[in-house]
Amino acid sequence: MKAIKEKHPITMRWTHWVNFPILTIMIWSGMLIYWANDEYHITLFGYTLIKFFPAWFYNLFVFKHRLAEGMAYHFLFMWFFTINGVLYLLYTIISGEWRYLLPNRKSFKEAWLVLLHDLHIRKGLPPQNRYNAAQRIAYTAIIIMGFGSVITGLAIYKPVQFYWLTWLCGGYHFARIIHFALTIGYVFFFLIHIIQVILAGWNNFRSVITGFEVVDKPELAAVITDKEVDNNHTDKV
Repeated sequence: MKAIKEKHPITMRWTHWVNFPILTIMIWSGMLIYWANDEYHITLFGYTLIKFFPAWFYNLFVFKHRLAEGMAYHFLFMWFFTINGVLYLLYTIISGEWRYLLPNRKSFKEAWLVLLHDLHIRKGLPPQNRYNAAQRIAYTAIIIMGFGSVITGLAIYKPVQFYWLTWLCGGYHFARIIHFALTIGYVFFFLIHIIQVILAGWNNFRSVITGFEVVDKPELAAVITDKEVDNNHTDKV
């Protein structure tokens, strides 16, 4: 027998889905800007192993000669990105959702078990509430990355007006390197996140849209609800 279980609040779902197109536009417009000065590469003993990015990449995605357009989109949507992030952060603090998001002392050990399960090396999963240990670490990391992107972005955007912020970031060039590295991190997060969603199945994806998931009734009875967790014992973070 099936039953419906509440999982994700509407504010969490709203900010999640709003952030997806905003971050996509930010990455796209950032590439238009980066084209004008694509100086980063990885070298070893004087040999270039990876260059960000080869000419065919710019030609394929039509990134070339669109610097002004990229700056216009990037500097506009950075405000939407920041506002959405602030709303998400405030909600998690005020509502107490941070208890389910922040890693605790067991998260790093349990995240390894989650990885082994996803690779079909281990059958059982460690105990889970709303998010498993790997999700706690990943979602907390993405919040920190978002904060880092805003800080380094402002340092690059207005290096004179925010000279103190640029100084805190290690200077203009180092702030740009951090900003670029965070962007690469978002791309990897997107790819891993999509793969995880596919592996988790339709029921999990549907819960991020509707806020509810369908579970077997015996399973529902055996699982301690999030409210019971709050009443009985608070996670130690």
